[in-house]
Amino acid sequence: MKLALIGGGSVRAPEFVRGALAFARDLDLQELWLMDVDAARLERMAPLCAEIAREAGAPFRVLHTQDLDEALRDAAIIVTTIRVGVERGRVLDERIALRRGVLGQETTGPGGFAMAMRNVPELLKVAARAEVLAPRAWTFNFTNPAGLVAEALHRAGFRRVVGICDSANIAQHEIARWLGQPVDSVKTEVFGLNHLSWTRRALIEGRDVLPRLLADDAFIDDTHLRFFGPELVRRIGMFLNEYLFYYYFRDVAVERIQAEELTRGEEIEVLNRDLFAALAGKPPAEALRLYDAYNHRRSASYMAYAETDEALREARSHPSETTESVHRQQENVGGYAGVALRAGLALTQDRPLRIGLNVPNGTAIDGIDPEDIVEVTCEVDGRGIRPIRIGAVPEGPYLLMRTVKQYERLGVEAILARDRALAVDALAAHPLVGSVALARALFDDYLEAHRDSVGEWA
Repeated sequence: MKLALIGGGSVRAPEFVRGALAFARDLDLQELWLMDVDAARLERMAPLCAEIAREAGAPFRVLHTQDLDEALRDAAIIVTTIRVGVERGRVLDERIALRRGVLGQETTGPGGFAMAMRNVPELLKVAARAEVLAPRAWTFNFTNPAGLVAEALHRAGFRRVVGICDSANIAQHEIARWLGQPVDSVKTEVFGLNHLSWTRRALIEGRDVLPRLLADDAFIDDTHLRFFGPELVRRIGMFLNEYLFYYYFRDVAVERIQAEELTRGEEIEVLNRDLFAALAGKPPAEALRLYDAYNHRRSASYMAYAETDEALREARSHPSETTESVHRQQENVGGYAGVALRAGLALTQDRPLRIGLNVPNGTAIDGIDPEDIVEVTCEVDGRGIRPIRIGAVPEGPYLLMRTVKQYERLGVEAILARDRALAVDALAAHPLVGSVALARALFDDYLEAHRDSVGEWA
C-alpha cells in the first residue's frame, strides 16, 4: 500500500512517520511519499523521516518528491497538510486582525478566512489530481481551517475527502488517560463544527462517566478545561473543545495575545527558522535530537495565554525542557497522524472504529443541513463513514454552530467565486467580527497582504 503526505516538508512530517510505524504492518504499508513544493524544507525533513524508518527496521520506504502526480499516483491513503504562505502568511493573518482589535488566531475568525483564501484553491487542485491518479483513495485533510476547507471540497464535488483534527478526539484521550482505560473503551459523543465542538457524553461499558469527571476539580485542573474554569464547565455540562476559549472569553483572549511580545505565528516562525538552520549539515541522529527538542518546546507553549494561573501561563510561554504540554502524549498514536491512520485503517481494512471526524451532517444533528460539514463522532469501517445520531443539542451551542456555519457557507462561496462582496458578507457574519465596516477593512487588508497568493478578486 502507498501513502502520500502532501505537505511533506512540514515540521510535522517526522511525527507523522513515527505514527505510520505503528500502522505499517496492518496497512501493509510499502511506500510513504513526502511531497512538497518547497525544495529546501523537503530536503531537511525527508532525511529525518527516512532515519526514523531506518531505526525502526525500515518496514516501509520513505520517498520524497516535488511532483504532485508522482506522489498521488496509485496511493490508497492521502493526507493533505499544506500552508500556502508558510509562517509569514500566518504572521500577517494574526497581526492584521489584532491591529483592528479582532482575535488574531490562524483558524478561528478572520485569520482562518485569510488562510482559507490561500489554501482552498491549492487543495482543489490536489483533489482533482487525486481523482484521476488515485480514484479509490481516501484523502484526510488536516490543512487549516479544516472545517471550512472540508466544506469547500465537499461543495466542489469531492466525496472521498474527510476533514480531520486531533482536537475533535481530545476528550476521549484525556478521559481514558485520567481513568487508566484503553482509548477505544471510551465512547464519546462529539458534536459541533471544527474548532467549535462539545463532547456531551463519555460512555464506558454503557455508563456515562462525564458528569462525575466534570464535578472533579482535579480532572478539570489536569486538562485544558482549566482554561474555562470549573464554574463555566459545570454550567455548560460538557467537555469543551479548547478553541471555544476564543468565543467564551473573546476579550480575554484578544487582550492576552496583544500583550504578548510575539504572536503564536511569530513564535513558530522563529522556532522553525532556527530549526531549519540548525539541521543544516547535521548527521541524521543528531538532527533527530534537535528536532525532538524543537517539537517539545513548540508543544509546551501551545495556547499558553489561555492559562488562568499567571505563573503557569508564564512558564508555558517560556518553556524549559521539562514544561508539560497542555495535551499529553495520546495513547498509541496521537495527533493528526493518529486520526488519519486509524480512520484509514478502518476504511481500507474493515477495522471498525469510532472517532470524531469532519463529514457531511446527514441526519446526525437536528437543525443542520444534511450537506453541511460538521465535526461529529462517526462509526467507520469498510463500508464507509457514518455519523452517529446526535439529535437535538442545547440551544446555546446550536445557535453558535448555525452562526459560524453561515460564515463558512458564505466563505466557501466567496473563495470559489473569488467574490469580494461575498467575502465581506462572510466576515461580517462571523461572531468574532460582527460588523460590515470592520469586515470590509479586514478583507481589504488581507487581499493586499496576500495578493501574490490569491490574485485579484471581483
